[in-house]
Amino acid sequence: MRIAFMGTPEFAVPSLKRLIDGGFAVEAVVTQPDRRRGRGHRVSFSPVKEAALEAGLSVLQPEKVADESFVELLRELNPDAIVVVAFGQLIPPAILELPRYGCINVHASLLPRYRGAAPIQQAIIDGCSATGVTTMLLDEGWDTGDILLQRQVPIQPEDTAGSLEVKLAEEGADLLTETLSRLAEGGLKPAPQDESQATYAYKLSKTAGEVRWQAAARQIVDLVRGVNPWPGAYTYHRGQLLRVWEAALAELEADGAKPGTILAVGEDGIIVACGTGSVSLNLVQPPNRPRMGGRDYANGYRVDLGEMLGGAPCNG
Repeated sequence: MRIAFMGTPEFAVPSLKRLIDGGFAVEAVVTQPDRRRGRGHRVSFSPVKEAALEAGLSVLQPEKVADESFVELLRELNPDAIVVVAFGQLIPPAILELPRYGCINVHASLLPRYRGAAPIQQAIIDGCSATGVTTMLLDEGWDTGDILLQRQVPIQPEDTAGSLEVKLAEEGADLLTETLSRLAEGGLKPAPQDESQATYAYKLSKTAGEVRWQAAARQIVDLVRGVNPWPGAYTYHRGQLLRVWEAALAELEADGAKPGTILAVGEDGIIVACGTGSVSLNLVQPPNRPRMGGRDYANGYRVDLGEMLGGAPCNG
């Protein structure tokens, strides 16, 4: 089966490698143009481009896949299927209709739940115990096409968005090769999505990780996990940004303390009152400093019991 692969971030790399290892003929790899990143504004390749070059594959980087010149190039390649994994652009009808087996997408949720850009993060933030991966036929909408195959993946209590993404990327790669093989055999029938069950996971903003201490302790712990590594959870201490990388439920009763009040310093971290219950901040990071244990932060910054976390940043 001749494949054109379209993908950009690290999540897409296992799918590309699995196609190569599985003997599929990857005729071209399409990824987003090189961007300048970091303080030095150095040009960097996408993870998919790096993997493609390492494998000796042809790489295409159109600014817009809807441009007629690019569509014509794909038409000349004449792929049997176009695989799309976290590519980053909406695929136009002119490309959707090209391959005989269609444009096949790997999505990191059990569709129709969590359509959109942040399904992994949102599933953890929402406190889900399981999520999964879906292969589907792309149509003109965002994640609305017919479902091909699905596989459920449990969310472990210690999972962050980062660790869960790695698991789902590998499961998605396995599901993709199974999907392509069964399509080639003619034994796979697409099924329409149930629109009544659709939910959306919109792209997270940089402020999505702010801890709202009025929330329940369980919700705060899930938020910290769900926005790790990006955009990262944070609060304010004495008007200064304090990033929170690990938090856990605490057994200490808040006893009517205002949400955000520092109740104690435990063996593992700083215990803070929430709207319901309390949490222990076990790994934190003050400005321009490395990450450190919550207890180390409390000792080094001489945290007082009764101090408040949250509020507005200090502009002074």
